[in-house]
Amino acid sequence: MTNEELIKDAFDNRTWNEIQSSDSWTIFKVMAEFVEGFAKLSRIGPCVSIFGSARTTPDNKYFKLAEDIAFELTKQGYGVITGGGPGIMEAGNMGAKKGNGKSVGLNIDLPFEQSANIFIDPDKLISFEHFFVRKVMFVKYAQGFIVLPGGFGTFDELFEAITLIQTEKIDRFPIILVGSSYWQGLMDWIKDVVLTEENNINKKDLDLIQIVDTANEAVEKINEFYSKYLLSPNF
Repeated sequence: MTNEELIKDAFDNRTWNEIQSSDSWTIFKVMAEFVEGFAKLSRIGPCVSIFGSARTTPDNKYFKLAEDIAFELTKQGYGVITGGGPGIMEAGNMGAKKGNGKSVGLNIDLPFEQSANIFIDPDKLISFEHFFVRKVMFVKYAQGFIVLPGGFGTFDELFEAITLIQTEKIDRFPIILVGSSYWQGLMDWIKDVVLTEENNINKKDLDLIQIVDTANEAVEKINEFYSKYLLSPNF
């Protein structure tokens, strides 16, 4: 059957409400999110994704640090991609805007949060309904992940990137954790328990992650990586 025949067959004899609630219709909504994301992000050029908690307030040291990192990245010619919301995401977009760089926001529709922050370039704001589509955009169009303190969503994005690189589903890119006091305990547990006691990862997997404490260190790690490798989409 042709695509047209498959679509017609999927929706024959259904009311509009039935169509909207069907699995078949969900496929088209997901496709629409992919199409919009690919169309917009394929034109933005080299970018770095900055992650962290939506709950981080402007008086928190990591808010200022995220802003400084984004600003310094723009001075190196990178755009900045964030999740588009408040907290660390807002700080990242703020820093990119301050540096006159590209400021991208991949917002997610949630019942309790979050509205897009005002520092995103209007033509580079994309709102997603599905987390998994949004995460594809983060990975495909980012030349690096800079991860500041965050919660479960931040951990999810971090470990998905590590898994994709570890399993060679995407090319390697730098993953940088900012804030040794926040991240070192996790890394010690991974090394002592996950690796040494349980042998659940390979020792070389630890090399996929680096920890820094300053904006300059974070940007230097990005530049150091791309002094050896070409900038390109990850898959």
